[in-house]
Amino acid sequence: MKEKVVIITGASSGIGKALAWKYASEGFKVVIAARRKEQLQELARELESEGAEVLAVSADVSKEDDCRHLIDQTVENYGRIDILINNAGVSMRAVFEDLELDVLHKVMDINFWGTVQCTHAAFPYLLKSKGSVVGVSSVAGFQGLPGRTGYSASKAAINNFLDVIRQETQKKGLHVLLACPGFTSSDIRKTALLKDGAQQGETPRNESKMMSAEEVAEHIYRAVVRRKRTLILTRVGKMTVMLKKCCPRLLDKIVYKTMAREPNSPF
Repeated sequence: MKEKVVIITGASSGIGKALAWKYASEGFKVVIAARRKEQLQELARELESEGAEVLAVSADVSKEDDCRHLIDQTVENYGRIDILINNAGVSMRAVFEDLELDVLHKVMDINFWGTVQCTHAAFPYLLKSKGSVVGVSSVAGFQGLPGRTGYSASKAAINNFLDVIRQETQKKGLHVLLACPGFTSSDIRKTALLKDGAQQGETPRNESKMMSAEEVAEHIYRAVVRRKRTLILTRVGKMTVMLKKCCPRLLDKIVYKTMAREPNSPF
C-alpha cells in the first residue's frame, strides 16, 4: 500500500478525519482536503508525527477551480490517484416553506457538485489506476427526511450520479462505492444550516448513541478493499432502505414521527 494514493475531502473533522487516520495507518500516501485550513494543517502535523506521508490542500469543493487544484497538486506530488473519497458535505434543518433558496444552492454546491467536480477532475487518473471512487452519501439519499429537503435531495443526486458512473465504466475496471453511514457522531449537525443559512450550532440528537466516525471509516476502508458496490450502515439504516422498497407509506409515517420528536423540530 505504500505506493497507493488516497484523496479524502472534508478531512478536517468527523468521518473524513477518521478516514485519514485509517488510510495513513495502512501505509497509504494521504491527501487531505477541507475548507478549514487550520484544522487541516493540524491534522497533517499529527499524521506526520506518526510517520505518515501527507499532503494537505486547502479546498472548497463547491468551487470547480479548487477541485482541479486539489487533483493537480496530488498528481504533481505523487504522480497517481488510486482512491478518491468524496466525503465533504453539509447538512441543513428547516421546512421547505420557510427556507431561503440560497441554502439549498449551498447544500447542493457542496454535497452534489463537490462530488461531481472532484470526480471529474480525478477521472483520468482513476481510470488509469483502475482505482476507486467513493461517495459518502446517506440513507437520506434513499428516503427523504422531513426538514432536510436540500440534504436529502443532494444525497439522492449523489446516489444516482455514482450509479451512472458505475454503469458507464463497468468495462474499464473502475470501482464505484456508494457509502451510506446513517446517523454518525460528528460535527455535521453542529454545522447544519438553518432556514436563513446560519449554522445550527448544537446537535438536536443524542450523539453518544450513534456510530462513531472511526467505526464508519473502518467499514468504508473494508468496503473499498472488497470493491463493494453499496455500503449501508446501522440496523436502522438497513431497515429504512428495506421498508422504502416494500412499505413506502408506512416508512413516511415512521420517519415523520421520528424527525418530529427532535428537540426544536422545525415542523
